[in-house]
Amino acid sequence: MLRYRGRAINAADVDAIRRLIAEHPKAKRRALSILLCEAWSWRQANGALRDAVCRGLLLALHRAGHITLPPPQCRTVPRWRPPQRVHVRPVPREGNLGDLGPIEIRQVRRTPEEALVDSLIDEHHYLGYARPVGEHLKYLVTASGSPLACFCWTSAPRHLGPRDRHIGWSAEARKANVRYVAYQSRFLILPWIHVPLLASHLLGRMARQLSGDWEQQYAHRIYFTETFVDPARFRGTCYKAANWTYLGMTTGRGKDAPTKRPNRPPKDVYGYPLVKDFRQRLGQMPPP
Repeated sequence: MLRYRGRAINAADVDAIRRLIAEHPKAKRRALSILLCEAWSWRQANGALRDAVCRGLLLALHRAGHITLPPPQCRTVPRWRPPQRVHVRPVPREGNLGDLGPIEIRQVRRTPEEALVDSLIDEHHYLGYARPVGEHLKYLVTASGSPLACFCWTSAPRHLGPRDRHIGWSAEARKANVRYVAYQSRFLILPWIHVPLLASHLLGRMARQLSGDWEQQYAHRIYFTETFVDPARFRGTCYKAANWTYLGMTTGRGKDAPTKRPNRPPKDVYGYPLVKDFRQRLGQMPPP
């Protein structure tokens, strides 16, 4: 028996996949994935089929010699391209927070404004733009129609020592409930905006808005948020001002480290709960 993305795959499952392939000899790989998802009722919380995960499982079984998939339709992998630049006329803003007027935070994923957020982050964030994987939301912050800031939130890392110790959940609960944790992968105040307290104000606004937006998009809420801060560049002042908690430091190994040796600078880890009983909610096991 093997496990893939938390699902146990036994010999009977492998036999069922072989029969599915034999019964649909002309089906391509994606069609087989959809058929298998439907047969297993393998769906995301929002009801969508877990097609991408299922294709990964089929490919892993194929490479291990357990099944034989049809040849891929396209043998060349499309090269990922950075976001296309969207021109923005800088509108410098200074002074007090109240001088900005009404501030709007819009969730822009799958809207025409998503390209603007991608472009701003790629051009002005020190880490640049990275294409999110898994569940994610993007936000554009504006005042009087002019951009002030951007947020990107993604699925949380499956393993993160400081966070896991802070929550106190078991390995089984972590596997079942890590989807209720969101990771702030990018937070950008545009370089021509110089307004004290703006960053901590936006973090507080996001804490009240994020979970509802996530539920609307993915049919489940968020109970805890986290982010990394590079201590060589930043002191985490805005997070401290917004009552985020310092949880510890990463090991510097990252998820892609083939050994236990650090391969990147360690980062400070900060966390913020969106509900008071986050430990209880994240630590409980779902019903069988």
